[in-house]
Amino acid sequence: MAIPFTPVAAAALRYGAVAALAYAAARRARPRRIDPAAEAAMDVMPEGLNVGHAPGQVNAAGRWRRALRFGAAGPGMEIDLAGLARLRLRRVA
Repeated sequence: MAIPFTPVAAAALRYGAVAALAYAAARRARPRRIDPAAEAAMDVMPEGLNVGHAPGQVNAAGRWRRALRFGAAGPGMEIDLAGLARLRLRRVA
């Protein structure tokens, strides 16, 4: 029986393209100063998703924290994703 290489090749090309883009983005990234006020705001943010609005704008905040351990007594890693977003619409004359 023949092995269908077309689906395997398509998947390899797709994952290779994603890996190449990630590598290129990592090479272009430059170290920047971290704003302490922004770091403090993200540290005090509660876990979960919060969406609210005020006249003319919509605000969103979200945080997801998890601890992963590889094996029963293996090394661990904590993942902390936090984000703030604002969409403001104004009419310009």
